[in-house]
Amino acid sequence: MSISLAGIFPPIPTPFQADGEIDFAALERNLTRWNAQPLAGYVVGGSNGEFVFMTPDERVQVVHAVQELVPEDRLLIAGAAAESSRETIDITRRMAEAGAELAIVVTPHYFKNQMTAEALEHHYRLVADASPIPIILYSVPANTGIDLPVETVARLAEHPNVLGLKESGGDVTKIARMVRATGASFQILAGSAGFFLGSLGSWRGGGGLGAGQHRRRGASRTRTMLPRGGARSGAIPPAAARRAQPRGHRALRRPWTESRHGFDGL
Repeated sequence: MSISLAGIFPPIPTPFQADGEIDFAALERNLTRWNAQPLAGYVVGGSNGEFVFMTPDERVQVVHAVQELVPEDRLLIAGAAAESSRETIDITRRMAEAGAELAIVVTPHYFKNQMTAEALEHHYRLVADASPIPIILYSVPANTGIDLPVETVARLAEHPNVLGLKESGGDVTKIARMVRATGASFQILAGSAGFFLGSLGSWRGGGGLGAGQHRRRGASRTRTMLPRGGARSGAIPPAAARRAQPRGHRALRRPWTESRHGFDGL
């Protein structure tokens, strides 16, 4: 069965109580609201989910809780990153057992100088070989200091268990180069509403947009225009792309939003 990344997949926040414990009641309330909107699925335990502040068990518990509440027609994408390949594989397997259909894996980065293109490719191949569910590569240089090279992405795109990439670097020309360098089955998620419009001009995929959680009308309009199945069906015409762009992207340029105030700003 083919999996489509067409549509909007908001990276949902993880609500916490004052004592630092996960607020599962608040998570359920949030999902009840989001489930009423025309979203394609959710990214759970990503950057917006603050997975770096959670134990592996907590990360799995959140995915399991979300899985219980997500409609059958929506994808559940689980953050499964760790610094070592061995731990990443373990978390990926646990996420699959918790009900995730895809695992999104951010680049390892602690030993930044050693994270060569060859090292990153080797890491992702180990994870893709062992994962019971397809994986999505995740490049977010602002958080990791690592920018996954186009050539590395192109080689990894040939792996049968690598479905696509979430690109949060903001370089729309790089996204266009990756579209040209990869096969039609490889799908790309734009990681921010701030450059979503530019990405639509060379499109194959969807959007993993934090703004999609609160700009739902724009998300609905966008989803209806994205290519179905992530197929290389040609770029969306510029005028249509502008109409599809969620209006919330303007807010991301203002000083009170996530780029300046973190997840509370979002």
